[in-house]
Amino acid sequence: MKDDLVLSVVDGPIARLTLNAPDRANVLSSALMGALGEALAAAAADKDVRVIVLGAAGRIFCAGHDLEELRDHANGPSREALFAQCSALMMAIGACRAPVIARVHGAAVAAGCQLVASCDLAYASAAAKFAVPGINLGLFCSTPGVAVGRSIGRKAAMELLLTGETVDAERAAALGLINRAVPAADLDAVVDATARAIAAKPPHAVALGKAAFGRQMEAPLAEAYAIASRAMVENLAFPSTQDGIATFLSR
Repeated sequence: MKDDLVLSVVDGPIARLTLNAPDRANVLSSALMGALGEALAAAAADKDVRVIVLGAAGRIFCAGHDLEELRDHANGPSREALFAQCSALMMAIGACRAPVIARVHGAAVAAGCQLVASCDLAYASAAAKFAVPGINLGLFCSTPGVAVGRSIGRKAAMELLLTGETVDAERAAALGLINRAVPAADLDAVVDATARAIAAKPPHAVALGKAAFGRQMEAPLAEAYAIASRAMVENLAFPSTQDGIATFLSR
């Protein structure tokens, strides 16, 4: 329905979630974050869903936090609750068993850029723009910096966070914030081809691999190898993996 803050459509193995507050630049209000969290959880709970594509209605992908809401929540605890809700949403994307692909067609700003950085993969129209410009208002984008820093590295992230500059899709791809910038006319085809390629892989291996990759990326080197080794051992026991190896060796 047009009044839903997040639209959800399941297309075979692909769940397509769409931020649907274009008249407000798809800002991450408490209501929209709640709706997106529920839609994400519902898609992850659907055993037939193997990939989630996150897009947005309107001209802007996401303009970040709802500044009116932040201003109106005058006391510390209520503001803390908003950031806790946002942090939980971003972490839920990482914890989701299905890979999440961001489809970015317009500006992704502040927490909107954080949302893109939190997704497993991201593809953008060549006309898309990215920024964490809170510093321009005197509000350093500390929480967006968590995901952005982990996505593009310390110095590149600090340059964006300290200058508040806007980068185009080509620069975002070079930084590693997105996987690829493509002509607007090709965006849906690229996202769909990637989603269907992932959906065709053994789902248990994908889910295990995503979870292990996330854990090892945050761990010291020796612990990272231990995490990855345990995942490989577990993965080798999957019947689908045994079948795949047997088929390969019989060629």
